[in-house]
This record gives sequence, structure tokens and C-alpha cells, in this order.
Amino acid sequence: MTKTGPIKHARRALLWLGVIIIALSAVLVSGVATNQSTFAPKLALDLEGGTQMILSPKVQGGADINQEQLEQAVKIIRQRVDGSGVSEAEITTQSGRNVVVSMPGVPDEKTRELIQASANMEFRPVIKAGSWDPLPKAERTPAKDLPDPKKEPENGSDTNWIDAELQKKFEAYDCTAELAKQDIEPADPEKPMIACDPDQHVKYILGPVAIPGTDIADATSGMQQSQQGFNTGQWVVNLEFNGEGTTKFREVTERLVGMQGAQNQFAIVLDGRVLSAPTTNALIADGKAEISGNFTEESAKALAEKLKYGALPISFEIQSSQQISATLGADQLRMGLIAGIIGLVLVALYSFFQYRLLGFVTIFSLVVAGILTYLAIVLLGWAQNYRLSLAGIAGIIVSIGLTADSFIVYFERIRDELRDGRSLPSAVETGWKRAKHTILASKAVNLLAAVVLYIVAVGGVKGFAFTLGLTALADLLVVFLFTHPTLQLLATTRFFGEGHRLSGLDPSLLGAEPLYRGAGRVRTYRPTPAPSKRNASASKEAERRQTIAERRQAAARSGSGQSSATKENDNA
Repeated sequence: MTKTGPIKHARRALLWLGVIIIALSAVLVSGVATNQSTFAPKLALDLEGGTQMILSPKVQGGADINQEQLEQAVKIIRQRVDGSGVSEAEITTQSGRNVVVSMPGVPDEKTRELIQASANMEFRPVIKAGSWDPLPKAERTPAKDLPDPKKEPENGSDTNWIDAELQKKFEAYDCTAELAKQDIEPADPEKPMIACDPDQHVKYILGPVAIPGTDIADATSGMQQSQQGFNTGQWVVNLEFNGEGTTKFREVTERLVGMQGAQNQFAIVLDGRVLSAPTTNALIADGKAEISGNFTEESAKALAEKLKYGALPISFEIQSSQQISATLGADQLRMGLIAGIIGLVLVALYSFFQYRLLGFVTIFSLVVAGILTYLAIVLLGWAQNYRLSLAGIAGIIVSIGLTADSFIVYFERIRDELRDGRSLPSAVETGWKRAKHTILASKAVNLLAAVVLYIVAVGGVKGFAFTLGLTALADLLVVFLFTHPTLQLLATTRFFGEGHRLSGLDPSLLGAEPLYRGAGRVRTYRPTPAPSKRNASASKEAERRQTIAERRQAAARSGSGQSSATKENDNA
């Protein structure tokens, strides 16, 4: 019964590890088969090269740009780029005015638009909605029949904002032509405007700005939840305003909820284009709104990103765009891989020297950890556009030694138990109970260091911290699901269980102090002192204090049988 439990546990753990590797491999193969991924990890800017775009700022109102605006622009552009899933991008300033964006690969049109989108985001109430295309001249309202209000508008939704000139312009407004323009002149926030919704193919007359985009605190996308807490299966955008925006939003929704038709809508406008014009279904007093509609996951996420990162006081245009070569290139990548192979070979040589054939467990454990890390990096590149940089490769190389240290701690703990007279199966189980706490504490420190480094660092250091943390997690998975179960199975074999000289568990070798004592400590040379009368006296005293088992063990090693002191104690 004592062997059945550990063996069953070992087989179950190895089965789970196999299921994890097969599942991850199947996901990767499906991605490659559908041309959504490749078997090779994506490389960062320093290894692959990419695209460099120089952005020229355009301040609203034609004013000069100041340093505070530029710093805010760099911060928000970095958030936009990171939010779009591009990894390892570099955003810097040039000549105190321009912004230089360098990113791996070739950015798609969506990313380009997101980078240069201005912060001219506004929330305006809808006064009137109409056809996307301009009305034929024959169908336009004659000038004499156009409304010419005499009353001052009472609020942003009042139809008195529409005069004869605005009505005539609205009927003749060609959305297709207007949206094709590169630049759209910003509208006066205190006056109504005409804007188009390219997704719904509707044009609107909008009232004055009710809430500026700077009052947005956060915006996220997610699945809609019913009042009972069930998932409805529809994608929505969740919008949250700051304190000032909450007050304004409450006043607007209180007015709009009682209106009919288009006047019940509230338009979100970015650079003169309507992103969305949701209807108002209730008074919202807490500043948290939900925008629903025919959203897909991609469109909901895109709208949330524009809302969240839209508060930029400067608009940009791409002044120049060019391909840049890798700053490090294939030579540095090759040298990094060679360094990793050398480190792996040195760990293998040490393992075989110190643990004989038990070193194969270390080698196979490192191979399994490498497979898990590789699959994670490639799949993260597909799902999150993660890119491997040279700093990330350095983190993987460093992790080889940290991972091997976990195995050494475990092996030495097993040897300690064998020295105490336990059988190998018992030593494996007892040694594991004591070693796993040390391993967990060590990996917790590694993960904490990686997390802190990732949070406070910038640039390539983040790549180092990320792979360091990723490999620490892979190490824990391997130790628990491969290394320990493998030793449980090996303990039942005759070769390891009986302590063959090549097994690394030979009793004649267990009395020696190990060459490597873990945590970077190496056995040091200590010369044997010359015998003296004092030493001889101390030796006799130590021999007198030995237990019977210790004296018998010493006699067996010397080959002289039992000592006289042992015989006297036996006779006594």
C-alpha cells in the first residue's frame, strides 16, 4: 500500500502534464493551420526591425505646443499603442515638438488611425437625424419654407438651434465626401454641428457640447449582464465619468430620457465623426453608462480604446513613415542562443558529475520547462501580440540556472533522508515534503522580483522581467508535475532503489559533502590538520559519545569490524 499511493499520484501528475502540453500544442497547430499564427515566436523591434513614424502635432485653435501637452501626448500614444496589442514599441520625442513611434512589423491602418487620432472628443445631444446621402435638389426644402426660429434655445436638444442656413446645409451635406477629407475643421463647442456616423450611415444635427472627452475616467468592453446576473451574449461598452462629468451626464440623461425619436440619442463625436449615438433609456446618476448595440468583440474593444485614450489635447498627422532595420540583428540573436546552449551544457555536465545518471532527470526537466516556455511565448504572440526581445532571451538564459537550483535542492534533500537510513521511496516522499517549501519560497521571491521589475522598469527591461516571471511559473509546473513524479517512479526501480554506483544514490557517496550546496554556495577546500595529543583526546571523547549504530557504521567503513568500545557497550 505504501508504494501504490505515490505511484498512482506520479502517473496522474505526468498525465496532467501531457494533457497540458498536448492542449497547448493543439491550439498552436490550429492557429498555424488557419494562418493566424506561426510556429516561431514573434520578434521585437531590436531583433526584427519594424516601422518608424514621425508624428507632427496640430494643436487645437492653432496655438503653439508646450512641453506639458507633448508629454501628455507621448503618454497617451504609448497607452494607445499598448492597448492595441503592439508589444515592445518605442515612443520618444524629437526636437521638442515631434513624436517618434517605432514599432515591430508593419502597423495596420487601424493602428495608424488610433495613433494619430486627436482628443477632440465630445458628447453632444442629437437634435435631428437624416439620410446619409444629400437630398436631390428637387427634394430640398425651399428657402422660404425653412424654419427661422425667433426663440433662444433652452438646452442642447432644443430644435430652435436649427435655423434656415443650418437646415439647408444639412440637406445638402454629403457624408461620403466629407469623411474622405484628411482634415475636418473642429466645430465650435458652443454651437450645433453636422456630423456623420460611418457605421450606421446616418447624419445628424448635434447640439452644443454637453460633456467634453476629458471628463471620461475609464472605458472598457465586455459581455452584457442581465438584471439577474446572467450573460446575455451581447458585447457592450462600459463608460465611466469623473466627478464633474458625472454631474453633467446626470443632467443630460434626465432631459433626454423623456424625449422621443432622434432627440433621445446622445452622440459620441471624435474628430467630427460620430463613433456611436446610443439612445437614453434611463436617468444615470452615478456616471456609469452602458453603450449597447450591434457590437462585435472587436468593435466594442475598439470603441472602448478610443473613448479611454481619446482625451488628447493634440491631434497628429503622420509626417513620414519608413521601415527600419533591426538594431541588433541576427548576429546578436545567434550569440544569445549560443550563450543559452553553453549554459545548458554546463548545467548538464555538473548534473552528471554530481548526480551521475540522476542528472538525466535534471536534463529532461529543463527540456519540459523549455517546451512549456516556448509554447507560452508563441501563443502569447498570437493572442496578445507579445514579441520576444534580446532582453527577454537573457531572462530565459538566466532562468536555466534558477530552474536547475530547484532540482538540486530536491535531490540534496533526498540524499539527507537516505543518510538518515530511510529507503529511497520513503526518502523521496519525506524529502519532497521538506524541499517543496524551500522551492515555493524561492520561486515566490523570483516572481516578486519579476513583477516589481516589470512594473517599475521601461523598455527592454520589461521583456527581461516578463520572461523571468514566465519561466519561474514553468519551473513550478515542471517540479510538481514532472520532476517529483519521475523520482517517485524511479524509486521503485532496482537500479535507483538499490543505490547503484551510477545512480547518484550510492550509499558510499552520500557521506561526502556535495560540491554544490545550493543557492550559489560551493564546497571549499579545507586541509586536514595534523594529528595532535589534544586532537587525539577529542577524538576518543567523540568516539565515546557515538551511538551503537554510528560505531557499527564507522567499523564497517574501516573494515575492521566492531571497535572495542562497541563490544564493551554490547556486553554491558
